[in-house]
Amino acid sequence: MSDPHRHDRHHRHPRHDEPTPSHGRWHRLAHRLTPHSHESADKLDPALESSARGLRALWVSLAVLGATAMAQAAVVAASGSVALLGDTVHNAADALTAVPLGVAFVLGRRAATRRFTYGYGRGEDLAGVVIVLTIAASAVLAAWTAVDRLFDPRPVAHLPAVAVAALAGFAGNEWVARYRIRVGREIGSAALVADGLHARTDGFTSLAVLLSAGGAALGWRLADPVVGLAITAAITLVLRDAAREVFRRLMDAVDPALVDRAERVLGEVPGVRGVGELRLRWIGHRLRAEVALVVDGEVTVRRAHRIAVEAEHALLHAVPRLTAALVHADPAPTPGETDPHLALAHHAGA
Repeated sequence: MSDPHRHDRHHRHPRHDEPTPSHGRWHRLAHRLTPHSHESADKLDPALESSARGLRALWVSLAVLGATAMAQAAVVAASGSVALLGDTVHNAADALTAVPLGVAFVLGRRAATRRFTYGYGRGEDLAGVVIVLTIAASAVLAAWTAVDRLFDPRPVAHLPAVAVAALAGFAGNEWVARYRIRVGREIGSAALVADGLHARTDGFTSLAVLLSAGGAALGWRLADPVVGLAITAAITLVLRDAAREVFRRLMDAVDPALVDRAERVLGEVPGVRGVGELRLRWIGHRLRAEVALVVDGEVTVRRAHRIAVEAEHALLHAVPRLTAALVHADPAPTPGETDPHLALAHHAGA
């Protein structure tokens, strides 16, 4: 269990003791209360641990898919099965998608610089784009192969060995898919989830090889291309889901439930009279928040500062994978005044 007072030892706050005699009372208070950036050291180790878990998932899945592809390649050499050759190529390509994602995870662990002030976490989103393109290429290849075989059916030799290799391909891909998707969702990596969905598409391709082998055993020469077209449709559906996930991440989309939770938690902090702008964004598999709070204009600067710190602590503990929050405190407007942050939030909501 973490020490509840541990956060206080890691806060660094700017000094707010410079006089501003040319400004009004409320403007001085607002100026002295903004901004408050409270970085939590307690969140750093879990973030690094999540990157390590992502890398471990990539290398384990790379080893499993590599072994599966090598076993299938041996059967291809013995049987000359073109269908199994295509499945082997798919498995090898899926294993290689771990390379750009692994590079992204390594980059994401680098410290921020003066040029990349948010760090390199968005590299995961770029890796997600590469993975989506790989899935699209797999769909195109599957469709082209299926259509080609529809017009030029080819016999399949050594059907039992081909069937066993197809089952091995499906089992390996499905295991890797479940592993990647589970870890990706646990650490908040959309790219790793997309990579898991890609592994699942290759599992479907392996099943297509198995069904085509069964059809060939029954004497149906068109079994391979017909099943291949059906699997192409399934790959297209997976491609749609993966592309949508990566697109949302690129556009800084978050689950609205997280926003609702953050607003609810902030509203329960003692001293907070209202929540204005609230923004969440993903950087890799980590969340950052920016929020404008309304506090009583009669409170002291020290008390307003304490409210901002408590609000930041509440967010860090309530929102999963949130590693940093920028809290801005504004005095409540007097009668006749309109708080600019609340007005902007109301306009955006409209």
